[in-house]
Amino acid sequence: MICETTDFIYPMLADVYYPGIAQGEFGAISKTWIQDRTIAGNFSAAGTKNKEELLPNVNITQDKLLVGRIRTDIRFSSMDDGKALTNVVITNIRDRNGNQIYRETVGPRAGKSTIFEIATQDPQIGAFGKVEYYKLVLRRSDNQAADF
Repeated sequence: MICETTDFIYPMLADVYYPGIAQGEFGAISKTWIQDRTIAGNFSAAGTKNKEELLPNVNITQDKLLVGRIRTDIRFSSMDDGKALTNVVITNIRDRNGNQIYRETVGPRAGKSTIFEIATQDPQIGAFGKVEYYKLVLRRSDNQAADF
């Protein structure tokens, strides 16, 4: 497993998971999430200045978006296998001291780190035409029951 180091631009660490996909006897597909690596990044709340975090409707949903930057393209695993962004999740976002930053307080993951899905990933090109970093928008997963 690869573990990047933190610095002043990328002060946080997060774990990246990809699924192992299997098909049962009756055709049911199941995913087993496998930790691939730990990445360094910087994540913060995205544009929630005048927006409610909890939306009151029939079932109360939490709309949490994070924006961040990372050094590497997470569409490719440590084995250089290409993955769809819909098959990548990030969890266990923590500061350089190992303290979890985003943690669930109730439900099936109470006390555990929040699971985030990738909403977008965009390469940011520098002045010399090379990718300097990747900009991410993370969305809190509706399925917090996944077992990691």
